[in-house]
Order: sequence, then C-alpha cells, then structure tokens
Amino acid sequence: MRILMFGAGAIGSYIGGSLALTGEDVIFFEREDVAAQLRKTGIRLGLPDGEKTLQTPSIHSTLNEIFQSGEFDLAILAVKGFDTAGMLSMLQPFREKVPPILCLQNGVENEVAIENALGKNSVIRGTVTTAIGRRGVGNIIVEKFRGTGIELSHPVSAKVLRVCNEAGLGMRGYTNGKAMKWSKMLTNLMANATSAIMNWTAGQVYAHPGLFELERRQLLETLAVMDSKKIPVVDLPGTPIRLLAFGIRHLPGIILKPLLVKAVGGGRGAKMPSFHIDLDQGRGQSEVDWLNGAVARSARDAGLDAPVNELLTNVLLRLTSGEWKKEEFDSRPDKLLSLLM
Repeated sequence: MRILMFGAGAIGSYIGGSLALTGEDVIFFEREDVAAQLRKTGIRLGLPDGEKTLQTPSIHSTLNEIFQSGEFDLAILAVKGFDTAGMLSMLQPFREKVPPILCLQNGVENEVAIENALGKNSVIRGTVTTAIGRRGVGNIIVEKFRGTGIELSHPVSAKVLRVCNEAGLGMRGYTNGKAMKWSKMLTNLMANATSAIMNWTAGQVYAHPGLFELERRQLLETLAVMDSKKIPVVDLPGTPIRLLAFGIRHLPGIILKPLLVKAVGGGRGAKMPSFHIDLDQGRGQSEVDWLNGAVARSARDAGLDAPVNELLTNVLLRLTSGEWKKEEFDSRPDKLLSLLM
C-alpha cells in the first residue's frame, strides 16, 4: 500500500516505521526541521523482536510535494486532538486527493470532524493500545506490546488489517468502531487529568480516598453515556476493558483500587500521563477537552449530568491557559474536591 503518515511522533514513528520496514510505501509528513533531522538519522524503532532502523525514510514537509508524488491508498492520523482542526484546514486544498484516513487519535470526536471536512467514507476508526516510549526525535521503544484496532466497516479496512498484521502491529478488527473508541476512552481518562492538576503520579492519586472516588465517578459518568447511546464496552488488544467496566460499577474500593493502579501503570509504561506531560512542559494546549470534555458534551446531549468530567475539563483548561497557576492545585486535593461541592 502507498501510505501517507501524518507526523513522526511516537505513534507515527512506530506505526509508519513498522509498515515501511515490511515493504509498504510509507511517506511521512513532518515539519521541515524534524524532517531534516530524520533524513540524517533515520527512524529508530525498539521493537519486541529487537532494534530496527528505517535508514532512509521518505519524508516531506509540504503537502503540495506529497500529493504531486502520486495517489495514496491510505493516510494515518495520530496527532493530538488539538491539532486536528489545523491539519484538516491544510488538507482542504487537496480534498479530492486525500485517501481514507485511519484515525488513531484518542477521543471520540475526531472522526466526526474529519468526515465533516472531507466527506463520507473519508475516515476509519482506529486505536493503539501498545505503550510507546519516545527516546528522541524519530526514536521510539515499545514499552508494552498490546496491539492495535480497526473498524471493519470501511472498504479498505480488510486490506489495512492484513498489512498491519504483517508489520507485527497486532491489529484486531471491530464491527462496532464506536464501541472500540469509547472503550479506549475509559483507559485514557484514568488518572490523567487528576494527575496533571495535582502534579501527582497515578499511585498517589488513587491512594487519596477523595481523589479515588473522583476517579471512579468520572468513569461511571462515561459508562452512563455509553449506556444511554447503547454503545457496548468491548475488550481491546491486550486490555480487558469489560472486566475494568465491571469492576468500576460493582467492586468495592479496597479491591478496585489496586486493579486500577495496575491497569494504569501497565497501560502507560514508564511515562507520566499525557495531560501531565503537556501541562508540565508548558505547551499551552491540552487534550482534556477531547477526552473529559467530550464525555461532558455527550452527557449533555443525552440529558445526563457529568459534573466530574466537567470539573476536570474546566480546571485543567484554566491551568493550561495560565488563567490559574499550577501551584494553586499542586498537591492540594482539598482544593480540587471543594470545587465539586
């Protein structure tokens, strides 16, 4: 397949690099400074079967160059949710040349935005459950191999499934793409916003009784939205989401707490949660509105309340923008919990 990979970040390097190593024709789109470096160093992959290097990646920094080079069978999108609108804006002049986009982004609203911008059948829902660590630009390591997922309803899904499995990506097909994405949402929410706000690890968050209950409530709100939309919980590659959902609904805290700590630690590898990384590095943007915010919006649409997801979204966005100082909430669970009263 001829594949356009948007970005050579952690997921882009892993997915695009793995496909290129097995002979797929992968062209990367990246900023010129990153592209120039990768042309010199190649893309380095610490895979389960050893260290590999894509010595001469095909990488360009302008879409005009890319689409002049010929037609594509597939594009893969794994950028942050807050970059989706900018990417779609750049793609508008090339709308007729854009192939179906496999959307590996977290959240449940990016696919809607892509289809609204590029038309019917322009997007395929996908997910990644393998934990990827970033050692440098274009240099990744698989910290915990689990796999990937793809919605099977698109005409090219079967072929994508086959080539991804030939590339060792452990891809599983799903007849219900919304169930796959919403089930992944549950894992993305866990100790993510709370960790960023508190400047605490997941273990510290779950060790605090009030924050543990806050965490549980945000997940119960998400499950309530899924129930209202008749979206089933499904297991993801290497990730027993149905068992997680059962525990959230029914298990006492003394049993559930260690299970959640283990799930979060295993899912993210050695990394701090993504919201914490973005806030700590002062990036000025956060995906919280695409995760907790999406739950809150979906709850309102369904006539439900999601006060915890609303709270976490609002607080983290204010901290990200600088409206509120990070130090005001650093190790202050009482302050956060008081806002929910």
